[in-house]
Amino acid sequence: MQMEAARRPAPHWPTLVRAAQSGDRRALDALVQGWLPLVYNIVGRALNGHADVDDVVQETMLRAVGNLPSLRDPDSFRSWLVAIAMRQIRDRARRRTAPARLDENDSAPHEAADFAELTVLKLQLAGQRREVAEAVPWLDPEDRHLLSLWWLEVSGELTRRELAAAVGISRRHAAVRVQRVKERLEVSRGIVRALAGACPGLRELTARWHGRPDSVWRKRLARHIRGCASCGTAREPVVPAERLLVGIALVPVPAGFALSLVLGGKTAVAAAGAGWSAKVVGALTKPAVAVTAGATLVAGGAYVVVRTPDDPPARAETVPTASAAPVVPPPRAPAPADSPSPTPSPSATPTAVYGSVVDAVDSAPDPDEPPGSLPRRPARGVVSSGGAKAVMQHRGDHVELTGQGYVLVRWQISPKYRAGALVMPGWTGLEGKLFHVASGGGRRMDDPLAGAPDGYATGMGGPAIGYAVLPDGTQQMWQNEYFYLDGAVTLTVNERGADYGVIVFPTSREEIEKDIRTGPPQGVIRYGLVRDTGGDDTPVPQYVTRSRPDDPATVPQRSSL
Repeated sequence: MQMEAARRPAPHWPTLVRAAQSGDRRALDALVQGWLPLVYNIVGRALNGHADVDDVVQETMLRAVGNLPSLRDPDSFRSWLVAIAMRQIRDRARRRTAPARLDENDSAPHEAADFAELTVLKLQLAGQRREVAEAVPWLDPEDRHLLSLWWLEVSGELTRRELAAAVGISRRHAAVRVQRVKERLEVSRGIVRALAGACPGLRELTARWHGRPDSVWRKRLARHIRGCASCGTAREPVVPAERLLVGIALVPVPAGFALSLVLGGKTAVAAAGAGWSAKVVGALTKPAVAVTAGATLVAGGAYVVVRTPDDPPARAETVPTASAAPVVPPPRAPAPADSPSPTPSPSATPTAVYGSVVDAVDSAPDPDEPPGSLPRRPARGVVSSGGAKAVMQHRGDHVELTGQGYVLVRWQISPKYRAGALVMPGWTGLEGKLFHVASGGGRRMDDPLAGAPDGYATGMGGPAIGYAVLPDGTQQMWQNEYFYLDGAVTLTVNERGADYGVIVFPTSREEIEKDIRTGPPQGVIRYGLVRDTGGDDTPVPQYVTRSRPDDPATVPQRSSL
């Protein structure tokens, strides 16, 4: 599974920016390697994979590195970088002469792979997700530029504030422009759908078509579809684009961008070619961001294998090593379930841990089935830094829990404010043991809500307001989730994409029993569920680690204990 990173520059990124500004090589490596995929996806979608993508991405990263010392507010690094990328895209458009612009549609397919095609192939998209990707080339360049940002906003990679800042307009104006792009994207989706059909009239119309999307043919085909009963009728319900984009990962950066540079007077060697290598070497060796040793701009980190004592080894996950500055992947939406697993490092060593990880979506139990007995565990009490009721509604909000006893985490999911990919809270700095002992609250968050207000069909959202979508492999949460702690741990909200909050209460076994044994006869949807076996094989929560990363959002989607 993929590690989640910050939606906004959480404490980790400002720390790296400050370190890079003062000449820290590792920090600079982490920034360049960590944010290159985001820039590549913005530029790639904006230019639809044109041959100029490489140059624009490289120029963006060079300018970011060269101007890093002038960045006054490290917290704004992310929006600053995106704004540089968009400025380079606009500059590239202004530099192109009128004949070159007219020739763009003719040259792009031959010079470079269509980015929509790359998206389909690399991410193995199918169905209506594939349809959305294939509709993108039908948009005009300006619409593609904005779509490249909106796609990442819906996927949880950018905020609306960052989108507006990158385009240089107000958030209100951005909302209007995004709505227009969405409408044009739906028209383009209709074209893709119609071209895959068998309409005789459309076949006759496209007999003269050169086979490449452009604005003239978009208008012709859209006009035909509006007047054609066959083409204008969808064979299946059309899912809104924003729901389809949730969960689509970033297209991986081509191998040519993975650079291994040896600095300090030695020759640079890079897969991307000597020209780009020389530029990077020149930028990295400027006095303002001087380095003193070799730099490696490739994927970093050590592999840690997590498994239960009796289970086969689990998939390897990359986590930053303790002996080096963190090299963190860029923000990205959860990968599709059929995406390839990371290749384990030869040096990976199995680590025996207690418990098992609840890492697969299960089926809800029968609503009328009372839970099993909740085993008794020693409970001297838990102290919370947030008091008896810690309300955490914003990214970075956290609570420190210490002691021996039970803790309730109550979910508040708000797709009506912002739908999209949901990034789970992280448990970090664990000392001792932590178990996921029960689920309650009278319902799972995906249970249907009959007659619910504000557009909710389930606790995860509805068609009218959108849905909060869990990362692949995430256990579906209930309204109330209960944990047993014997030691100390910090729980942090890693909100990005979908809007959510949690409330954390120290609680007792008696209160848990009362909750989980309230069932449909008392007016709730279902009884609760007991996960506690009474021993060390009780499941541990997801996203838990004994390390204390600067950014808790970098905790892998598989617990590291």
